[in-house]
Amino acid sequence: MDEVTDEPLYRDRVCSIDIGKAGMAATIRVPPDKNPSRRAQETREFGTTKREVLALADWLRCWQVPAVVMEAAGGYRKPVFCRLEAEGFECVLADARQVKNLPGRPRRDPTDSRWLAACFERGPVTGCFVATPEFRLIREHTRYRRDLTGDRTREKQRAEKLLESAAVKISSVITSLHGMTGRDIMDHLIAGERDPRALAELARGKARPKIGRLAEALEGAEFFTREHAALLKVMLDRIDRIDAGITRISAVIEELLAPYEEQLQQAESMPGWRRRAAEDVLAGTGPDMTRFPAPGHLASWAGRTPLDRQSGQRAGKARRKHGNRYTGAVAGETSAAAGKTETREGARYRRIARRCGPVKANVALGNTQMRVYHVLLSNPGMRYADLGPGYYEQQRAIARQVSHHVGKLASPGYEVTLCRPEPGPAEEAAEAS
Repeated sequence: MDEVTDEPLYRDRVCSIDIGKAGMAATIRVPPDKNPSRRAQETREFGTTKREVLALADWLRCWQVPAVVMEAAGGYRKPVFCRLEAEGFECVLADARQVKNLPGRPRRDPTDSRWLAACFERGPVTGCFVATPEFRLIREHTRYRRDLTGDRTREKQRAEKLLESAAVKISSVITSLHGMTGRDIMDHLIAGERDPRALAELARGKARPKIGRLAEALEGAEFFTREHAALLKVMLDRIDRIDAGITRISAVIEELLAPYEEQLQQAESMPGWRRRAAEDVLAGTGPDMTRFPAPGHLASWAGRTPLDRQSGQRAGKARRKHGNRYTGAVAGETSAAAGKTETREGARYRRIARRCGPVKANVALGNTQMRVYHVLLSNPGMRYADLGPGYYEQQRAIARQVSHHVGKLASPGYEVTLCRPEPGPAEEAAEAS
C-alpha cells in the first residue's frame, strides 16, 4: 500500500472500478492505520465472472469499503454493478460525460481507476439514474419491443423498394402498402398473378374508388419475376414473425406493469400519449419521481432540452441534446402527435414552430410533456387538465387588462403591488406545461 496526501474528503473509504469485457481493475483508497490524515491506495485486477466479483466483494469487506463507483460506459458494467449491489454495497454509476471534464484524467487506462477513486472521495462525481431491479427487467422488454418495431419498419421499406425495382407502383396509390389491400396484392403477385385489372379488383374499403389508378400502377407487373416473388415472400414472412414477437412481448409488458395501472392512466391523460408511449416512458423512469430532483431534471435526462451554446471555437456542433435515447424518442413521437391536436400543447407547438421551426418546437413541447409527466406522477390521482387552444390569447388579454388597470391606478399617484397566491398541485401542473 502506498501512502499519499490529499485534500479534505467527501467519503472516507471508496473503491473505483475500470471495467472491461473479461477483466477489471479495482482501486481502493482508505485511511492508513498509522496516520489517518494521509491516504492509502491499492489496485488489484479481477475477472468479471461471478467468482471473481465475489472475490472483489470479499476484498472490499476486508477494508470496510462501503461505496463503489464505476463509469457508465457500455454494458460490461451491468453484471458487476448488479452483483455488488446484491452484496449490499452502495454502487454509484458515474456519468461518463461529466467525468470526462474533471481535471487530471490520465492518458493511460491502467491508472483510470486510481484517478476516478481520488475524484470520488473528494465529491465531484455525480451518480447517474439507475432503475430499480424490477424496472430494469421491464425496461429490457419495452426497449426490445421498440427495437423490433424499428426492424419491422425497415423490412417494410425493403419490400417497398423491391416492388419499385420491379416497376410495381402500388405504394404511390394506396396509403399503406402493408394494409389489407396491399397485402392481398402482394400475396397474389407471389402466387403468380400478373393481370393488372385482376390485381386491382382486390382493393378493399377506401381503396375501391382507386381501382383504375391501381390497375395503371400495376401495368409493370410483367417485370416482377419468380426471383422477385421469392424474395418478397421472405420479407413478408419476416414481417409476420416480428409482428408475432411484438404481440407476445406486449402481453408480457402488460402483465409486468399491471400493478402500475394508475401511473399509466395518468400518463395517458396527456395529449398525444397512448398506451404504448406510457408503458415505454414508465419503464424507463419508474414510478418514483423523487429520483429526479425537479421536473427540469427529468426533461434534461430525456434529452428534451436546448443545445448548449458557446461563442468560442468547438470541435463540432451537436445536433441534439444527449439523453436517454429511448425516452427521448417516445417524447419526440408524443410531441409530434400533440402538436396536431386542438389543445394547449398543440397551440404551444404551432406557436413555437412559426418562429423557430418544427424541430425546435418538437424539443420544446417534449420538454413541456416531461415536466407535466413529473408533476402528474408526483401527485397520485392527478390527471392532466387541458387549458384549451386559446390559452395564450387569454393570457395576452389578461396581461393587457392588468397593464391598463395598473396604469389607471398609477396615474393619480398610487403605488401598485401585484402578487399571486401560493400555487396548488393543479396550478403546478399548469405552470409546468
